[in-house]
Amino acid sequence: MNPSRRSSSVSGRLLFVLQVFAFIAIASIPAIRAQAPAPTPAPSQPPQQPDQAAPDSGGPTSDTGVIALPKKKEPAADVPAVAPAAPKIKNPEGMPNFSLRIEVPEVTVDVGVLLEKTGQFVPGLKPRNFRVYEDGVEQKVTDFKRVEAPITALLLCEFAANSYYFIYDMRNAAYAFAQQLRPQDYVAMMTFDMRTKILTDFTQDKLQLQEAINSMRIPGFNESNVFDALYEAEDRLSRIEGHKYIILIASGRDTFSKITLDKILQKVKSTPDVTIYTVSTGGAIRAMTEGGVGMRSSLRDLDFMQADNEMKTYAKLTGGMWFSPRFAAEMPEIFSDINKSIRSKYQLVYHPTNAKQDGTYRKLRVELVDDEGQLLRIVDEKKKPLKYDIIARDGYRARQQVE
Repeated sequence: MNPSRRSSSVSGRLLFVLQVFAFIAIASIPAIRAQAPAPTPAPSQPPQQPDQAAPDSGGPTSDTGVIALPKKKEPAADVPAVAPAAPKIKNPEGMPNFSLRIEVPEVTVDVGVLLEKTGQFVPGLKPRNFRVYEDGVEQKVTDFKRVEAPITALLLCEFAANSYYFIYDMRNAAYAFAQQLRPQDYVAMMTFDMRTKILTDFTQDKLQLQEAINSMRIPGFNESNVFDALYEAEDRLSRIEGHKYIILIASGRDTFSKITLDKILQKVKSTPDVTIYTVSTGGAIRAMTEGGVGMRSSLRDLDFMQADNEMKTYAKLTGGMWFSPRFAAEMPEIFSDINKSIRSKYQLVYHPTNAKQDGTYRKLRVELVDDEGQLLRIVDEKKKPLKYDIIARDGYRARQQVE
């Protein structure tokens, strides 16, 4: 082979290999640039971040964005919970609406505790010291308090032409009552013989009451209808709210009433919130003439004994007191005891175990007991026992349910 051809062939091959390597080098330049790290930006210009704001609902914003989750609704502050709607109940067809009302009966008992010898009010008693029985069944006292308040009273006086001694005692008793009134008290005055007469309506003026007493000069009829007068007084006071008192000053004898004793006792029992205090007149003349010779004298004595028993019954049935004085000097002390009894009392309230509203009469009994359940003993400074009286209503009439 010619040496010149061999050298040209070798040089051609070398040229071809160099061209291939050059072509490969040029083709690899973009790939090297893509793999090279990006240059660090200048500190004064922070790199721009892609929009990362989350949309209102889920899903990516773009191919390279973050995944946005749904927003959670936060509970509003201080918004009360809504109660579920009340179910609507419909009555069956043809059935009208109706309401049910239940009345729980409540009984209030005013109790006075007075020393037998002095008539003084006994203070400091507690609810546990009282026991109340209705028809023999013990009741649970739900409310207890001591009351001392102004009074609303009707002064009911017998003014009949029977005897000067009885009128004299009545006037002295009425004066003694008027002297012990207080400015807040309301008092009216009514007299009776065969008929009743209102001398003064309810007033707080003590002078007006004294003028009414002074106006009683000349009596009218000789009859003394105490049953009719007391019935009318109870009827008038029943229209006044609150607790009321009747101060009955009379001989107690009834001569010509249309109402019988049974009816007036029924009226006294059934009239609520009225307490009767009775003062029998003519004690001095009766003491001087009592036990005289003859049938007439004996019948008169029996008549007055029956009158005293009736006056005592009026007071006992209503929780009041009965007095039978003989001398005018006794009147201030008597009405002082009445004032203490009226103004200072313990008030007991209970719901009867017998809740029937049948209009029946219920007997009441009040006892005082100590912490051990025994009958309460009251002693003085020298540890001597003192007798006391418990003044309370003998009973009450239950309300009649109206059909």
